[in-house]
Amino acid sequence: MSLAEESTVPTRYWHKLGDGRIQCDLCPRFCALHEGQRGFCFVRACQDDQIVLTTYGRSSGYCIDPIEKKPLNHFLPGTPVLSFGTAGCNLGCKFCQNWDISKSREIDTLADQASPDTIAAAAQQLGCSSVAFTYNDPVIFLEYAIDVARACRERGIKTVAVTAGEICPEPRAEFFAHMDAANVDLKGFTEAFYHDVCLSHLQPVLDTLVYLKHETDVWFELTTLLIPGKNDSDAEIDEMTRWVVKELGPDVPMHFTAFHPDFRMLDLPSTPPSTLSRARELARANGVRYAYTGNVRDIDGGSTRCHQCGNVLIGRDGYVLGEWNLSDSGQCTFCGSDCAGVFDGPPGTWGSKRQPVRLSNFTAGST
Repeated sequence: MSLAEESTVPTRYWHKLGDGRIQCDLCPRFCALHEGQRGFCFVRACQDDQIVLTTYGRSSGYCIDPIEKKPLNHFLPGTPVLSFGTAGCNLGCKFCQNWDISKSREIDTLADQASPDTIAAAAQQLGCSSVAFTYNDPVIFLEYAIDVARACRERGIKTVAVTAGEICPEPRAEFFAHMDAANVDLKGFTEAFYHDVCLSHLQPVLDTLVYLKHETDVWFELTTLLIPGKNDSDAEIDEMTRWVVKELGPDVPMHFTAFHPDFRMLDLPSTPPSTLSRARELARANGVRYAYTGNVRDIDGGSTRCHQCGNVLIGRDGYVLGEWNLSDSGQCTFCGSDCAGVFDGPPGTWGSKRQPVRLSNFTAGST
């Protein structure tokens, strides 16, 4: 059996149309395909009268990252996470900063192979508290991500989805039933931005966020990359943060991160740090308890403060933890108030290290 055949598996979320095409029902793009055609995401295709996933078990590479890089500031702080992605994406963001992976149309991008059990075993041996599906959106390789998550749970390893949240209700329920945490890209707060810049739609993302908050126990945080002149106005940030507090509550952390020119947006300037600080101020004024800046060095903007007494709970300089004033179960040591998040004993000490790994050195039977 060829590598391409080994990497191709059947999927469930599709139906036949009256004109002979088959419609993929994984995400709201609803690609309708003839035999041999691939969807917008590139990795789901019409083959043998069904929709198949063509990248099962293959990755663009594996790396141990700090969990804060996802970014997740309230999920097992300071711990290492084994990160990987595949190829393709179901969005078309013109500013994509992982475009070499997410926009890849070359199977050669998928240089590493690993079974779900091998990934879980490697994470355990490497001392990783979690495995992250990242670099490109994991909803497009749902079947592989779920199998990896199942294998991880058997070994006590948690799983993290870094996603744009563009997924239909039925697969969404299945996908997030297997995830412990997520960072969701809320890319802007207007339909025009999503349509013109991301080639997608806003409402499905909002639906996913409401679902995560009210129908699951998944810990999730939000990230918005602020692009000068595109989605960084005070009015848009004000409306976004008010919606977050009203619909999701004050405890969902928000990360405002800096854009740098990339992919098809090389003509715009980088985001000024002042824009990130202003967004953080607006969020906090609207009731967001945990608002952060990212992609810039900002110790205050990266640190966690108690929403009740204002003292620093977790000091951060980039991905490096400093001051720590939380109990093992997540209470402020000054006033006893709860800090929302997932905390399990003392903080980790991974720091800012980035360690590429080859999973060919691990086997599924390892412990």
